[in-house]
Amino acid sequence: MKSVLLRITLAALALAGLALPPAPAMAEPSHGIAMYGLPALPPDFVSLPYADPAAPKGGRIVFGESGGFDSLNPWILKGSAPWGLGIHTVETLMARSIDEPFTLYGLLAESVETDAARSFVAFTLREGAAFSDGSPVTVEDVIWSFQTLGTEGHPRYREAWSKVAGVVQTGPRSLRISFTEADRELPLLMGLRPVLKKAEWQGRDFAAGSLMVPTGSGPYVVDRVEPGRFITFRRNPGYWGRDLAINRGLHNLDEIRYDYFGDGDVAFQAFTAGELTSYRESSAAKWAAQYHFAAVRSGEVVKSEIPHHRPSGMTGLVMNTRNPVLADWRVREALILAFNFEFINQTLNGGLEPRITSYFGNSALATDAGPATGRVAELLAPFAASLLPGSTEGYTLPIGDPDRALDRGNLRRATALLEAAGWSVAAGGRLADAGGRPFAIDILLPAGATGAQTITDIYVEALASLGITPTVTTVDAAQYRERTKDYGFDVTWFTRALSLSPGNEQRLYWGGWGVKEPGSRNLMGMDDPAAEAMIDAMLTAATAADFRAAVQALDRILTAGRYVIPIWHSPVARIAHSARLHYPARLPLYGDWPGFQPEVWWYRE
Repeated sequence: MKSVLLRITLAALALAGLALPPAPAMAEPSHGIAMYGLPALPPDFVSLPYADPAAPKGGRIVFGESGGFDSLNPWILKGSAPWGLGIHTVETLMARSIDEPFTLYGLLAESVETDAARSFVAFTLREGAAFSDGSPVTVEDVIWSFQTLGTEGHPRYREAWSKVAGVVQTGPRSLRISFTEADRELPLLMGLRPVLKKAEWQGRDFAAGSLMVPTGSGPYVVDRVEPGRFITFRRNPGYWGRDLAINRGLHNLDEIRYDYFGDGDVAFQAFTAGELTSYRESSAAKWAAQYHFAAVRSGEVVKSEIPHHRPSGMTGLVMNTRNPVLADWRVREALILAFNFEFINQTLNGGLEPRITSYFGNSALATDAGPATGRVAELLAPFAASLLPGSTEGYTLPIGDPDRALDRGNLRRATALLEAAGWSVAAGGRLADAGGRPFAIDILLPAGATGAQTITDIYVEALASLGITPTVTTVDAAQYRERTKDYGFDVTWFTRALSLSPGNEQRLYWGGWGVKEPGSRNLMGMDDPAAEAMIDAMLTAATAADFRAAVQALDRILTAGRYVIPIWHSPVARIAHSARLHYPARLPLYGDWPGFQPEVWWYRE
């Protein structure tokens, strides 16, 4: 089981050496920047509101991860790097507050400046900002990092890169980046680009996988590493930024360790044996039934539930429309109808978890039920001829019988849709097209994903009643990563964490460029001009209301696209952890999100 939630994907930017257009009127430098309005915290804030400045230093935390790693470069497509390397050791110009939807405060940069149109952004580095080896972080390092990530880094960096007109140094500690088009998010994405040490990479192939330990400016340094087995991070006592307000109460643990296991079941066993000190549980049923082992009974392990107000995101079985069989929305709707969520949820969760009905559910960004109205309807109107049924009038997932594995009514509806799409039951009870070719799909699952496997087993039985007998293939973590990177599957397990500040990363998730480009997050292979237009509307919205309408319109297109068979989500994160590990009583808006554990946690005997 992944020990952390998926991080919010950030786009790359900055292009060195190009001439900049004349500068518009300058705004005043600020300590922070928000997507809309002003940052909540004043320039003289003492600490982030969910951090405890009095938290003690010391101790350690040990996480478990599934799979392995073969690279220490997390910023490229090749190889797999360990979780935490980029977060703990490398810094950005600005840092997020996970108590605000999208607000950044200065980290490596002491100030940020932009104009009302957000046609540019300027940063001034803090005096004294330094890498862990003592060398200063320079403007040259920043510009080189942005340019290298944009040209040689992971494909996720390219979208914003294409919108950069140029970047130049404007002073000993300052730089200015201009943009080619309107996009309110670009100044913030700039602030979240990792800053690497240029001199360390000279003469090296940045895009090649490497086990070289990168030198960062962050609060931790890599202590020990054994590829594929574990990595440990040691708190740097000489960390340059330890006294900054943005860091007060953060980075309290002396050691952070990630151990790697073949699958999530083995990691859980390691936790019950005391080898791990924190474990995130995704199953409500397992949380209720399997957390009565000795360490819990004795009080050595504590069960904590962390509520949150972030979107549900999407989890379930994603259908790859690159396969012509799945390109027809009627086929995808039939496969959704065959999935009896109510029975599966009752069987596995006692019916406790709510179903995901919206990509942005559990938040104000979720689409409203029923027909689109107001600004949402206006945004969708130009695409009315191409939108799938349910986009404007509203799409509702089918409701199944919680007491029976097969819901006969839904299966009859599924059969009718398959017949309309050209499929019928042939001799031998197998579904086939008019030419006699069988309906063939492969469901790809990662090894050790017990929950996904159980859900799939129940689902396959329902598919059989439609004349569909899919192949279910289980592969190890490395094979799974390669096959999903190259879209070598028909159906696979899918998790997409979404934030309260969706932006450029949405094109990475749903943009048409990812249909053929390896390594995008567009696993369903969707190529929809309407979705692209909604993303553009999000990025250019001048008000929070317009932004929300654009997100809701995109949500309608995604849900009516019928790309994923959704399961459930939980409005709380479930973390079992050592009783020696503590977190502040004041919880952030995002709850258990990157920036919470281990950042604000501390250790006390």
